[in-house]
Amino acid sequence: MTPTELLLEGVELMLIGMGCVLAFLTLLIYAIRGMSILIERFVPTPVLAAPVVRKQTAVAAPVDPLVIAAIQAAIHQHRAKRG
Repeated sequence: MTPTELLLEGVELMLIGMGCVLAFLTLLIYAIRGMSILIERFVPTPVLAAPVVRKQTAVAAPVDPLVIAAIQAAIHQHRAKRG
């Protein structure tokens, strides 16, 4: 076979492959649309309830003075190391 014939066969194979892929994807799109129509027709849409709004009633617990002192000491030590 000559290089020209090989090139033409390659192009032909490429076009056949691209055509098959295009046909499959088109078929897939129509199948998905069809299933969507069937689902909308036969499956009832759920009724959504109003969201429940809850008030935050959390009361902050008093912080132990020793914990506050430890936090202040840690901050002071950190700032002293940084310079």
